[in-house]
Amino acid sequence: MIINLKKEVSEEKALALAKENKAFLIKNKQEYVLVNSSSIKEVPASLENYVSEFFVFPNDMQLSSSDYLSGKRTIQLGDIQIGGKNKNTLLMAGPCSVESEDQIRKTASLLKGLDIKVLRAGSYKPRTSPYSFQGMGSQGLKLLDKMREEFGFKIITEVRDSTHIDEIIAYADIVQIGAKSMYDHGILRKCGKVQKPVLLKRGFGTTLQEFVQAAEFILSGGNPNVILCERGIRTFETKTRFSLDLSGVAYLKHYTNLPIVLDPSHAMGYAYGVPDLAKACIAMGVEGLLIEVHPNPAEAKSDALQQLNHEEFTALYQDLKAVAASINYNLV
Repeated sequence: MIINLKKEVSEEKALALAKENKAFLIKNKQEYVLVNSSSIKEVPASLENYVSEFFVFPNDMQLSSSDYLSGKRTIQLGDIQIGGKNKNTLLMAGPCSVESEDQIRKTASLLKGLDIKVLRAGSYKPRTSPYSFQGMGSQGLKLLDKMREEFGFKIITEVRDSTHIDEIIAYADIVQIGAKSMYDHGILRKCGKVQKPVLLKRGFGTTLQEFVQAAEFILSGGNPNVILCERGIRTFETKTRFSLDLSGVAYLKHYTNLPIVLDPSHAMGYAYGVPDLAKACIAMGVEGLLIEVHPNPAEAKSDALQQLNHEEFTALYQDLKAVAASINYNLV
């Protein structure tokens, strides 16, 4: 249940009511909001004199529900907005991992020339094998910061685990929580205490409800700037890396108020299929797209098979603009 308290309720009183009812307390514009389990279907008698509006839900997808907030939440990123009434699709591109200054600078130069505003790259890599490249860590973050200063990008980079979440929050403009970290409550709760945009990736064995409820950890902590990212789920199919769940995206668009980003690179797993999949993603009218691009994918230290080279990415970018325009969206 979500309960909007009357505007005249003071902070002190709101805190007391939250404690008494074991509820999360959120400040929403000019009013305080109490959030408790969806199993509660009636307003407690102790709250009746303080309630301006309340919402009952069939499950714990509450703050994220389109029944609570119609339309999409607006995410502000510098002078760019996604969600809300904006028909913008934000393109975030870059290599899977920061590998060297020369590598990240080459791709940054390409993206700047295409007027792309967000550079993506990982510094802490949650790899499946302990023997794989684990990322450059703090050194990689410093290189991303250098590219931001030099080229004017916003940076999205991934947190691997809760041991370095503070460092990622300090460096990133958008904090990415990867599929393997979606259930890490330390990360989720920490991201709920800041106001930076958080891109939450769906686990590859996760139901839609589990995915959205992970987002609720962040929302209930007080951070409204949550973006959902579908990146493919594991099915019986073996010819692609994962299966991009566009049916699930249609569900999320209808039942949630959170902006949606799609990641065709991780879903497909092979560069040859990324352009077609990316165009299908854009055609769904989503708020963002993540695409991996590398100066020389054959030499990439992680996810080499799925990264586009610069020529392939440039050609795709032009196609994506045309697809976006065909549905009256802007590729930003």
